[in-house]
Amino acid sequence: MKKKVLSVLLATSMVVSLAACGSKEETTDNAAGGSTAAATETADAADTTSADDAIANLIAATEGTVDIQLWCSELEAYQTVMKELTDKFQEQYSGVDFNITIGAVSEADAKDKILEDIDAAADVFVFADDQVNDLVNAGALQEIAATYTYDPAETNSEATVAAATKDGKLYAYPLTASNGYFLYYDSNIFSEEDVASWEALEAKAEEAGTKVGMNIADGWYVYGFFAGAGCTLSMNEDNSNECDWNNETGLAVAESIENIASSPAFVNVADQEAITMLTDGTLGAYVSGTWNATSFQDQYGDGYAASKLPTFDVNGTATQMGSYAGYKFVGVNSHAKNVGWSMLLAEYLTNEESQLEIGLATAEGPANLAAASQIDSPALAALAAQSAYADQQLVGNNYWDPAKALGQNLVDGAADLQKVLDDAVAGITQPVAE
Repeated sequence: MKKKVLSVLLATSMVVSLAACGSKEETTDNAAGGSTAAATETADAADTTSADDAIANLIAATEGTVDIQLWCSELEAYQTVMKELTDKFQEQYSGVDFNITIGAVSEADAKDKILEDIDAAADVFVFADDQVNDLVNAGALQEIAATYTYDPAETNSEATVAAATKDGKLYAYPLTASNGYFLYYDSNIFSEEDVASWEALEAKAEEAGTKVGMNIADGWYVYGFFAGAGCTLSMNEDNSNECDWNNETGLAVAESIENIASSPAFVNVADQEAITMLTDGTLGAYVSGTWNATSFQDQYGDGYAASKLPTFDVNGTATQMGSYAGYKFVGVNSHAKNVGWSMLLAEYLTNEESQLEIGLATAEGPANLAAASQIDSPALAALAAQSAYADQQLVGNNYWDPAKALGQNLVDGAADLQKVLDDAVAGITQPVAE
């Protein structure tokens, strides 16, 4: 079975390549005769025929039950929409006996879970963009050298395609382009002017008797302050880090963070506690991402609003917070039991229609440009506004624990900020263990 599937994949690549060559030749001939429109129609027909033939060949080579294991987010919305989509996929290819099972593995944990045992891992899985390098280096991702139904590079945003590419080869299908953070707020309490800066936001929160917050004790979020002020953090080829957060600017940023955290209206909480406060009616504004959009919309009602991150004061200058921007991909395990069907399922889950369904169900923004244009969302609008100040997350593993400790020290009001920063940078930049 495996040999047959691999043979089909090779045949598919050849068919696609030959179709592409034929298309160019016909375009040239027709251009000479002045019939560009006819050439385009011929090329489109050739592409459709080659795709249909490739799928027909895959079906013909299939024997017995096709087992596929899919891993995606444990969130109910994701589990539900993925079940609906896999059911539709099976209906579309009703002549094949499928056994598709869906497991709950967070995108953030996908890489670690997969690398525990690649052979035992899911055939198809959703994962975060910062895991591409490690998964490729481990040989866990099937390269997308040929496709059945659409070209991911033509339908998705350039940024998502670039992030899914390593050494000129595409290794994953873009799914979402909204893995970032911004500010949710209740517009019945705060005006647009109030949420423009941390200083105004906290002053209004103190006056209104509500709380505002974010999780500063988390490297993903605390990065936004230092990046916004121009401090740098980068990853070397060996996955170690370069970081200058203990310089003069970094010291001023640390002082600003302590000032923000010292407000009686500020709470340093992670998502779970934030949602509890939101339900209790005690949280008026919070820094988070699209995955919590439904909770904030339900609680704030007609006051539901979102904006880019606030500015914060650094040595008397209003400084725009930066952030991380991230994407979610669907990958195919290079050790998948049924590689061809796994790739076709991955394509199906990431096509325009599926990305739109997933976006509507989860409030996340599609990577597919056409699907993204069909969703009207305050959260996605805020994310788009923040994207001008966001960076792709490219950082070595030695960053996370020291950054978390740094954030917690600043929330706790550490006295010797230079030492706290020096210790953090020493941890962040330590050599990678052999």
